[in-house]
Amino acid sequence: MVPEINKLTVRQAVDGIRAGAFSSVELTRAVLAATAKHAALNAYIWLDAADALHQAGAADAARQAGQAGALLGVPLAIKDVLNVAGQPCTCGSKILKGYTSLYDATAIARLRAAGAIFVGRTNMDEFAMGSTTENSAYGPTRNPAAPDHVAGGSSGGSAAAVAGGLALAALGSDTGGSVRQPASFCGCVGLKPSYGRVSRYGLVSYASSLDQIGPLARTVSDAALLLGVMAGRDAMDATTLDKSVPDFAAALQGDLRGMRLGMPREYFVDGMNPEVAAAVKAAIARCQELGAEIVEVSLPHTKYAVATYYILAAAEASANLARFDGVRYGFRAAAGDSPIEMYKKTRAEGFGSEVQRRIILGTYVLSSGYYDAYYLRAQKVRTLIRRDFDAAFTQCDALLTPVTPAPAYRLGETMDDPLHMYLGDIFTVTANLAGICGLSVPCGRTRVGLPVGLQVLGPAFGEEKIIRVGAAFERSGGAVP
Repeated sequence: MVPEINKLTVRQAVDGIRAGAFSSVELTRAVLAATAKHAALNAYIWLDAADALHQAGAADAARQAGQAGALLGVPLAIKDVLNVAGQPCTCGSKILKGYTSLYDATAIARLRAAGAIFVGRTNMDEFAMGSTTENSAYGPTRNPAAPDHVAGGSSGGSAAAVAGGLALAALGSDTGGSVRQPASFCGCVGLKPSYGRVSRYGLVSYASSLDQIGPLARTVSDAALLLGVMAGRDAMDATTLDKSVPDFAAALQGDLRGMRLGMPREYFVDGMNPEVAAAVKAAIARCQELGAEIVEVSLPHTKYAVATYYILAAAEASANLARFDGVRYGFRAAAGDSPIEMYKKTRAEGFGSEVQRRIILGTYVLSSGYYDAYYLRAQKVRTLIRRDFDAAFTQCDALLTPVTPAPAYRLGETMDDPLHMYLGDIFTVTANLAGICGLSVPCGRTRVGLPVGLQVLGPAFGEEKIIRVGAAFERSGGAVP
């Protein structure tokens, strides 16, 4: 059997299973063994080894019966915010303890139809609110590259699982950078699709106008493969657009000759970690060596992005999370003297401090007397941010930027200073506000070995462009193994 098959790419695993080099059961056992060996990373909230092996056995039987599938027999990890029939879905929160999903999210159903195996559910910031996975009710996830540092968030468990060899690939969700930032922190690839490219049906909502499901993987090729399986119109989600799904595999073969790639001047600012800045600028120089023309562009409203994002996301969270009240499912506090008292106790005890903070902020900006001053104004600024990108993409095919201003934080570093954590989202939230696509690809490491990511941003439904750029850069040797 091939050694360390748990560290293969998805495409290598598919080829190996088809060639008979190993079975899906053997591959799944290797992944489960790695999760046990590296349990201290706390990448998973929930695992069912027996069920995973049962799924793998069924995949092997299907293969022997002549069935095929793009992902037949490949074990994947799923962020604990996506519904998978028969599995818990806690969103990293105490308030959903005991809830079991009754159905598959559309993204899960499409992966299942392609033959994928779902090994377990990965840790996350509670209800996807955070950038470190320290806001989980189940403890923080540690970074495989440096266990005394965070894995990023909110999809930190998925990123750690992929980077640590605990899954061949994983799904995350990205509301303000929650796929791209942990991918950058952990040294793997993370892809945020355009809004409307992948169905959100079955994704527990944080901020409905910003959320997108995206893959985390070892290579751009693997991320493109998963995106191709998941993408497309879904009658269960009216926000998905009726657009044909491109051949993302074809985009993997393109080089950078003839492409114009923009450097937004607002994304290279004073105060950035110098090692991050140096790694990203070296990656941009590499893209130029590969034939791309590098042009400077401006996104002038970037300075308003964090404030705009945290107003709009909190407002939508306030509405979306109102459904968690202890009445129908999940955690319920000991009954008070009235239903209202029970609601108060359940939400006070069930939600963590960061979720409570954002619900309160969102309720405030939606309240009478403040709606126009905050929420409505933020919506207007969002339009200006989107127009900035529209203008930039008339000058270039894609943008090259840092993912974050700094590498992974030390555990506990931002817990007493949430504003510091929020400001770290400056380079990622803009893509969600504008509805465009983005990719994080490894581009180097700091002197102490912390990964650094290059962000490639493309226009709405321009995934082929960012995949082309990321794959060409990766092939050139620019990516960290």
